[in-house]
Amino acid sequence: MMVLMNREATEEMIQAVIERLRSSGRDVKRHESRLRTCLEAAVQGDELNEKEFLSMDGVVDVIKQSSPFKLVACKAGQEKTIVDVDGVRIGGEEVIIMAGPCSVESKEQIDHLAKMVAANGAKLLRGGAFKPRTSPYSFQGLGEKGLRILRDAADAHGLKVISELMSIGQIEMLQEYAHIIQIGTRNMANYDLLKSLAKIKTPVLLKRGMGATISEWLLAAEYLLAGGNPNVILCERGIRTFDSAKDMILDLSAIPIVGRMSHLPIIADPSHGTGFRQYVTPMSRAAIAAGADGLLVEVHHQPEKALSDGPQALLLDQFTNMMSQCRKIAEAIGRFIAEPNEKE
Repeated sequence: MMVLMNREATEEMIQAVIERLRSSGRDVKRHESRLRTCLEAAVQGDELNEKEFLSMDGVVDVIKQSSPFKLVACKAGQEKTIVDVDGVRIGGEEVIIMAGPCSVESKEQIDHLAKMVAANGAKLLRGGAFKPRTSPYSFQGLGEKGLRILRDAADAHGLKVISELMSIGQIEMLQEYAHIIQIGTRNMANYDLLKSLAKIKTPVLLKRGMGATISEWLLAAEYLLAGGNPNVILCERGIRTFDSAKDMILDLSAIPIVGRMSHLPIIADPSHGTGFRQYVTPMSRAAIAAGADGLLVEVHHQPEKALSDGPQALLLDQFTNMMSQCRKIAEAIGRFIAEPNEKE
């Protein structure tokens, strides 16, 4: 069991917890980090009552360490992982915004949107060149041509690129163009694909499967870390619901739960998590308030003509408004979002 002390916990409070643990005949290891003191004690089964320690002064959390996540899970004294994407740090005090259309459709479209999202403070340009579609007759993406368009626009406006990977055979191509490789909900449990991505060091954004539990999601991330790729970002993108009013529900509770269970950064995708643009801004605000390290948001200047997911893409003025509101939320919890870039 690991007892996490509050940042403001006094030495007297810490010693009181240590004495309580030792009074039950257990050795206690004390770990100090930049953020807090952690007290680790070997506990068999449920011999110690978590609630008893949670009620003690200075205690912020109690974590049982019997976990199948050997690399993904938080360890005593371990600080949160920050994934450095060519200078963009995901998992730190800055909340990182990744924005762009669902699909790359044309050079003119991407150039226009890249300029706009960069001007509003986004750090990454998103866009799909390979599209996993439910229907085989739907637009499947422009392939490598789309990746080239995406990278050229990102480079021109000081952005990094995130784009989705569909198969093992595309890894080398995605590495050439993308700074982050996205694994979508349908491939979260494609373990052969995850094993192959574990052999590279390009950051991977791993979306939660639409029917996956949090444990299944974290075990998918474990494949990447166990295979040698430490640069993993988790993404809550909504799970299936029984509610006929909507297809997906953005599980905001997953953000603090994962924040407790794992050291990996976690972002939210309010576009796929809601499916309708009118809900994207309020859920973006809520995700940041819940502790998300970033947002993955769809934006389109002509969503009525979009080749995929037009109804959930924010209009340009809506994106600007969302960014303004989210900055205030981030500031209220001691974080920040990049200010608008007047040069753009």
